[in-house]
Amino acid sequence: MATDRGYVAVNDAERARLEAFVARCSDAELARPLPAGWTVGAVLAHLAFWDERVQLLFERWRTTGVPPAPEVASEVDWINDAAKPMFLALAPRRAGELAVEIARATDRLVAALPDEMLARNAAAAAPLNLVRAVHRRDHLDEIERAVGRRPA
Repeated sequence: MATDRGYVAVNDAERARLEAFVARCSDAELARPLPAGWTVGAVLAHLAFWDERVQLLFERWRTTGVPPAPEVASEVDWINDAAKPMFLALAPRRAGELAVEIARATDRLVAALPDEMLARNAAAAAPLNLVRAVHRRDHLDEIERAVGRRPA
């Protein structure tokens, strides 16, 4: 029985939205401040970080055979807070470029996973979220509002 790969189209759509957003933003818009000391660029770097995490953990799982531990919500907050200064140190344009580059690579990876790996992820209570679109959508909605651009 084939595995449902509906997540691929959803990821593709939100990645295309991300690509279009970064392409049309000015450097000033990418540097615009957001709540809690973030900027648009730093949020884009945050997206890149969490997409890169998926790639890294799937590669470790593939090579070791050991699934990653599930995310713990309380750990996510401190990770984001600890990484924020580095995200803010990136040039906003470069942060946007990284978000797009890493999203493309992550989407290629999760789209190409064999059914067996998808089944193993599901059996392990999905420690790695294949639906990258949800995280992107949440943050794109936030930053598009901040720069006065509503989602298309």
